[in-house]
Amino acid sequence: MPELSRFYGIVVRMYPNDHPPPHFHAVYQESMAVIEIGSLAVLRGRLPARALGLVMEWAALHEQELREAWERSERREPTRSIPPLP
Repeated sequence: MPELSRFYGIVVRMYPNDHPPPHFHAVYQESMAVIEIGSLAVLRGRLPARALGLVMEWAALHEQELREAWERSERREPTRSIPPLP
């Protein structure tokens, strides 16, 4: 699964040609969450509160890039890296 970004021990990935709705996977230590792009709703799984907050902050800053990554992924094109949180 291609890695989009990595920050503070959190890895954000997206599966090629994955099922709707548009979403990404965030992994922190042994925890994982699937998060919808746009609404930032947690569709499945869970992350510790601090990690989830960082992921939400990052996703809000990079919503357009996440949407573009989703579209590229649907076309089975390589995704581009998205800058991490500073």
